[in-house]
Amino acid sequence: MQSPAASRGESISNALTIDVEDYFQVSAFAPYIARSDWDRRECRVERNVDRILLMLDRHQTQATFFTLGWIAERYPQLIRRIADQGHEVASHGYGHQRATDLNEADFLADIERAKHVLEDVCGTEVTGYRAPSFSIGVDNLWAFDCLARAGYLYSSSIYPIQHDHYGMPDAPRFAHRVNDTLMEIPITTMRLLGRNLPASGGGYFRLLPYAVSRWMLRQVHSREGESAIFYFHPWEIDSDQPRIRGIDRKTRFRHYVNIDRMEQRLNCLLQDFQWGRMDHIFLNRAVPPAVGHSSAGHPCRT
Repeated sequence: MQSPAASRGESISNALTIDVEDYFQVSAFAPYIARSDWDRRECRVERNVDRILLMLDRHQTQATFFTLGWIAERYPQLIRRIADQGHEVASHGYGHQRATDLNEADFLADIERAKHVLEDVCGTEVTGYRAPSFSIGVDNLWAFDCLARAGYLYSSSIYPIQHDHYGMPDAPRFAHRVNDTLMEIPITTMRLLGRNLPASGGGYFRLLPYAVSRWMLRQVHSREGESAIFYFHPWEIDSDQPRIRGIDRKTRFRHYVNIDRMEQRLNCLLQDFQWGRMDHIFLNRAVPPAVGHSSAGHPCRT
């Protein structure tokens, strides 16, 4: 059956991605919530992911779930439901540690552990990875060779924008090869007035009017003919999540702004565009190599 988006001429398929972590695991909350407290927090990820699965089923849409190994160990039945419903299970690392906070050996151990946990739980090969907080950038490009060594085929870990916590604004904006076996698929941006503007989800999608986000995605399609990569988190549809006390104003605003509107906006997004899994859209696509993404000489190099 033809989707509503296809019937309106939206012929480009985009990748819908969900970063499966709970509200207390957000990087911005790290100064306020110790890892040792995670198991004592109310965990809401299962109910929120089940809501997402129902939404995707209603729209007959498949997606990629970048999942923490920590979550998979505690909710294996949830990960199996994701896979059984035809979605891609990919890796978000084990314990949501930023790649910038790890050395090569620790990063390799983290991504290997996550891959093994996820594959054991879901029974399928895990080929994709997304670094927590898009934490691969100019200072740790060695991470790509670690990913190749661990057996991943693609990464979606670079956001080509300027941000106070992440970003590599001079990076290639679209899918490219970073070594012989690994592809990097950056988060989607729209080029305007010499700058890359975020056009692909997260807090920006909650902050901006939906019409602006829709316009930016359509500009990427019409101007550049490229598929978009959209991302969000299960906690972003959960307006009843516990409020974290003592956080600064900027962190509070970024985390909670328009959470009560997120699910409605996602339904509009699923109606207005065609969506699919990362691996289905990109892995069989011929993509160019990127100049400057060399990590030769680092310990993780295969």
